[in-house]
Amino acid sequence: MSRRILVLVIGLMLTGMVGCSSHHHGSYGYGKGDYYWSKAGKDMSGLIEKHVKDPEKVKQVNEVLGEIITELKSAREQHRQYHRALYELNANYAAPPEDFTKILDELNNSRMRSAGKILGLRFKMKGLMTAEEWAALSGEMKEYGSRYYGKGAETTAPAPH
Repeated sequence: MSRRILVLVIGLMLTGMVGCSSHHHGSYGYGKGDYYWSKAGKDMSGLIEKHVKDPEKVKQVNEVLGEIITELKSAREQHRQYHRALYELNANYAAPPEDFTKILDELNNSRMRSAGKILGLRFKMKGLMTAEEWAALSGEMKEYGSRYYGKGAETTAPAPH
């Protein structure tokens, strides 16, 4: 699988799921996007059941999906906490730049840890499927993501440096 396709699939998977939890959905009365995490999980599970032939593999892939969702939810909450810390620090007129930098470094390190964990889970999920199942699932995931990010926007990976 080419690097661009790999990055595209990971990006669509993450942005589709993270997008479902964002603050603009909060007006529906569900706490912190729980309804949308549940909906995204059910939608993805349906795609998995549609494309993975072996029922035992379906179960295993869905377990990995659950781990990914748990990590995404946790990462989102950590992100909120770091931003709260930045807002609190911003209220302190005497706060030196180093204090802001420390929080931003911690935020970025947290994001990288989470992204690394999710990437590992993505490869674990991929390893449970055949190439054909993965290709079919990835294609539908791309369509699923286009509901949130526009059908005409063809996403490509950035050029390697």
